[in-house]
Amino acid sequence: MNFPAELSYTQDHEWIRMEADGTAVVGITDFAQHELGDIVFIDVNTIGQTLAKGEVFGSVEAVKTVSDLFLPITGEILELNEAIEKTPELLNSDPYGEGWIIRLKPAEEATDLLTAEAYQELVGA
Repeated sequence: MNFPAELSYTQDHEWIRMEADGTAVVGITDFAQHELGDIVFIDVNTIGQTLAKGEVFGSVEAVKTVSDLFLPITGEILELNEAIEKTPELLNSDPYGEGWIIRLKPAEEATDLLTAEAYQELVGA
């Protein structure tokens, strides 16, 4: 399993990457996609909304289950990755690259997030 060191992680299996332009990109971890299995649909209907850390911003549907997606930090949801709307299996094949889910404008500093090492320990990998 892959745990990129440049990302921060949540206990709910999302990752976040702060961008140079002040926005942040959020996705699900390699562990999460592996646990979900084949992802067939992504539902994010919160574009343009400001949500608090920990709130549900969407859901991901796999062949056998549906799982909520939780926001790692408070912020305004700016954009949904159009590529995953057309090709949701990108979440399985490239969860840290082309399979990112949303871009957001943070309303706070990222705190209480896990390092790659701490997340790896959390999932027992």
